Amino acid sequence: MRELCLLLLLTLVSGCTGGYALQSRIEAVADATAITWHQPALAADAARLAPWRSAVGSPLVVRQAATARVHTDALTLVSWNVALDAGDVVGLVRELQGSDPARPIVLLLQEAFRSGDDVPASPLAAEWAGFLGGSRDDREVDAVAGALGFSAYYVPSMRNGAPGRHDEDRGNAILSNLPLDQLAAIELPFERQRRVAVAARVRGTTRDGRPWSLRLASVHLDNLAGAGRAWIGGELARVRQARGLREVFRGEEPTVLAGDFNTWFGFSDQVYVETARDFPQTRVTDTRRTFRGMLRLDHVFYRLPDGWKAEVRRADSAAGSDHHPLIATITF
Repeated sequence: MRELCLLLLLTLVSGCTGGYALQSRIEAVADATAITWHQPALAADAARLAPWRSAVGSPLVVRQAATARVHTDALTLVSWNVALDAGDVVGLVRELQGSDPARPIVLLLQEAFRSGDDVPASPLAAEWAGFLGGSRDDREVDAVAGALGFSAYYVPSMRNGAPGRHDEDRGNAILSNLPLDQLAAIELPFERQRRVAVAARVRGTTRDGRPWSLRLASVHLDNLAGAGRAWIGGELARVRQARGLREVFRGEEPTVLAGDFNTWFGFSDQVYVETARDFPQTRVTDTRRTFRGMLRLDHVFYRLPDGWKAEVRRADSAAGSDHHPLIATITF
């Protein structure tokens, strides 16, 4: 019995997180915008992801003319799990803009949602997530982008509720009053639910004419393990997803990786510890909990060139969501 318990412990702790390699392909959406997809290379992952894919609509790309100032020495980023229609995104942006409507702002959102004809009506053999709400049309991702005059890039991860009862999907989004390019979708190794991170690049010039470019990603990892792990070992499930994600963002390019990492163990969670190694400049000065005042689930990781700096704070108000936004200022 002792040897059996030891074997089980080694199995759980040492890995058996499973393969996390991703492979890439290019896909064009309706307006011929190219999206680079990174998807699990394991056949077992692909088979389990297929019925989840069939239940959601295509990526959404909304192009708007830039409304931010052309030359800037700083960029404001907001990473926020908005809990579908609960978070007041427009209200938060208006508060950040204050008397400066041209302030450059990028939103990295999780649990954004969409409804309507873009979501398949009755897919066959589909898998979906439980319905979490989302009845306010004015808080759908395209409506929020329209109200703000922001460009938007949204990729659904999962259907929000059963086909035939709900016509919604939900996932991650990037909204910006600067142009977005180099769009990418990172479908993570399957654990309990389908998860797709989104990435894009923004760029501009400083006030003295120096060009800058920054890659941004919005991430939402599983909160629990699935049946394959007997619904335990959620940390190991997230580690596999995070390792696949980190493979995409290795390198020297200036990058911000932010979102709801579901780190139940906060800054000591293995997901946080491993990801921070790839973003060694990350510094946390505001350690307040982000989920219902109980857990620190949300993080902003960054890799920046010499001379740039980042400051990250938690918003005092959750603005209707069950998560507090993290607000970062990147200074070039």
